[in-house]
Amino acid sequence: MIIFFGSLLVLGMLCIHSWGSFWFIPSYIAYCTLWGGADAIWHECGHRTAFKSRRLNDIFYYIGGFMNSFEPVRFRCSHSLHHNFTASIDPHDFEVDGSIFWRPKSLLNFLIIFVPGMGLLNLHKSIQREIVEHAFAVNTRVMEECIPDHKKANCIKVSRLFVFIWVSIILLSLYMGSFLPIFLLLIPKFFATLNIIWGITQHMGLREDIKDHRHSTRSIRLNPVLSFIYWNMEYHIEHHMFPSVPSYNLPKLHEAIKDQLPEPQTLFQAYKEIIPAVIKKSKDPDYFIPVTVPQASA
Repeated sequence: MIIFFGSLLVLGMLCIHSWGSFWFIPSYIAYCTLWGGADAIWHECGHRTAFKSRRLNDIFYYIGGFMNSFEPVRFRCSHSLHHNFTASIDPHDFEVDGSIFWRPKSLLNFLIIFVPGMGLLNLHKSIQREIVEHAFAVNTRVMEECIPDHKKANCIKVSRLFVFIWVSIILLSLYMGSFLPIFLLLIPKFFATLNIIWGITQHMGLREDIKDHRHSTRSIRLNPVLSFIYWNMEYHIEHHMFPSVPSYNLPKLHEAIKDQLPEPQTLFQAYKEIIPAVIKKSKDPDYFIPVTVPQASA
């Protein structure tokens, strides 16, 4: 956490120093890429495996949730469902919508998500819109089907807190007469495009509605820098099989069970099968990438 937030502060200072010049662009892309690592913080602390302290897990879960617009109450409920019923038809896995088991209409529809800032054009169907709806106590589908009744009021309260902070950042920007607060505190998630490259490999193109995570989940290998930002979540089959194992122990877990798992892929190998699968699924929604898993010895 110290390395992450310390590095984020340094990159933020670089962005402030280079504001208005060409060097703001590479500084900002680096800042947003690291900011996107808050997704991993949200995820690991949501499982309460980052710290021994439940309180520290919950504090950083809320911080990471805000940074990535993942309202904590809603996503604790939906993420639990995602692990218990990965891409299941019944009950509905609310974390597959438009993301990990996404079915783009065409290859162009798929590739366009990697363009920095494209998410700002889709706010009308985003999780940010869902937060605004919850802030106004709109009974959305996820609220109705996923969030228990005794947690709905808290979901509304936290959503209102998120919206209040968003509005405060916009007002600060207007007061300063600069877009810099908006760029640094409000929209970095929309420019964390590099994170999508490895994040979307988790389940993309694989089989849905199956209990064996080896068929529905993909493990890849990253370099140490990207692995740090991602908190070892490239060991994603291992994480789905044993979600209570802390991310820093996933490499050890892999070594213990690797003879029962498909061979981990590089990013190149993953996209070599994902891109053809996107094309095929646009014509045949039932298509999935077949996975060969090791057979148990007699």
